[in-house]
Amino acid sequence: MALNTRLDHRNPLVFDTHELGRRPGALQRLTRTIDAPRDLGIQGVIGVPEGAPVELELRLESVMEGVLVTGTARAQAKGECVRCLEPLEQELEADFQEMFSYPDADDRGRPKAEPADDAEEDEDRLFLEDGLFDLESVLRDAVVLALPMQPVCQDDCPGLCSECGARLADDPDHHHDAVDIRWAALQGLAGSLEDGEKDEMSGAEAGVDEKQEK
Repeated sequence: MALNTRLDHRNPLVFDTHELGRRPGALQRLTRTIDAPRDLGIQGVIGVPEGAPVELELRLESVMEGVLVTGTARAQAKGECVRCLEPLEQELEADFQEMFSYPDADDRGRPKAEPADDAEEDEDRLFLEDGLFDLESVLRDAVVLALPMQPVCQDDCPGLCSECGARLADDPDHHHDAVDIRWAALQGLAGSLEDGEKDEMSGAEAGVDEKQEK
């Protein structure tokens, strides 16, 4: 990843490492409650609503090549049960760890003799900018990994009736009388025969009535 540009220290997801310094082994612990940014979660499935509180606990460790950030995010996620489509809420706890590298150091923490020309080496790396780092992308990745791809309101949720859409958890005895399609044609034929017999009987009775009148 390219170097971050113009990080805003007023952004609640931007952190300052100046107090930590660059002495390897130095530690700093931080706690912060932020408002959740937009689209924090799995879009259309489950996520933390925008503006909802997210509690962050961070451990910053200075190492040779940068600052190692280890942390936990806690929040309340909301979504929809994939079986019965009812709204649901779920406690979220997402752990993460990420290295934010010094822009002037190589992988071993040594100052670079000259700027690196190989952009591929920096493609997946995150960097500090003037002692600041932005945690948003790391937080998003951690939250997505911590959330279920198919959330359910309860593990044994029976879902919806496939015929009428009724919520089966509300009516455990809900059912529909099943008709075997193999017998449906025979039932129709039997109905036709019964109708034919009735017509014949009606015709016969009419003939008898006519003779009696004569």
